[in-house]
Amino acid sequence: MASKPILHYVNGRGRMESIRWLLAVAGVEFEEVFLETREQYLKLQEDGYLLFHQVPLVEIDGMKLTQTRAILSYLAAKYNLYGKDLKETALINMYTDGTLDLMLLIALSYFKPAEQREKEIELVVEKAKSQYFTVFEKILKNHGQDFLVGNKFSWADIQLLEVILMIEESCPTALSNFPLLQAFKTRISNIPNIKKFLQPGSQRKPPPDDHYVATVKEILQF
Repeated sequence: MASKPILHYVNGRGRMESIRWLLAVAGVEFEEVFLETREQYLKLQEDGYLLFHQVPLVEIDGMKLTQTRAILSYLAAKYNLYGKDLKETALINMYTDGTLDLMLLIALSYFKPAEQREKEIELVVEKAKSQYFTVFEKILKNHGQDFLVGNKFSWADIQLLEVILMIEESCPTALSNFPLLQAFKTRISNIPNIKKFLQPGSQRKPPPDDHYVATVKEILQF
């Protein structure tokens, strides 16, 4: 029996959260080792596990993988969530790159000084609606299918739902002008493994708080 993947990261969302989503949706159980001190992080470096001195780190299939995009691509391919051919894979890459960009903007907003944070989050929400949700609404309208690529559930659908829910945490009405995305959200949220992951008690992490921000700054020293 293959061992469970082991995820090394701070106890919070960050760049690891999309990896948690992919594994959970694929029905793969995983273990987590939470970094709580600078010393733990430095030990991973000293042991040669962090190729570019960066986390996340995922131990899977006898490998120690770093770099978020590489990990996500591997998991998507391994669990048949990466399209049926190169064209579909290219579209999935394009859509997930876009949602990853938006996720990074959301994540960085929590690291702004307290007096700037609310305004920064407002700006990110507006950018999500004007630049990202508009695009995905058009994609769904143009091909008239249930999923973003090839009318088959893929990594792109998972990540779009993830970022929609992140934006709705700050703005519950963010999808009010996007009926196709509303329907998409409902449809994808009801896929059994996703529905399970969205329930309390799963390994899904809550929005960042001050403790998480302070921990990340202490461990990574930025």
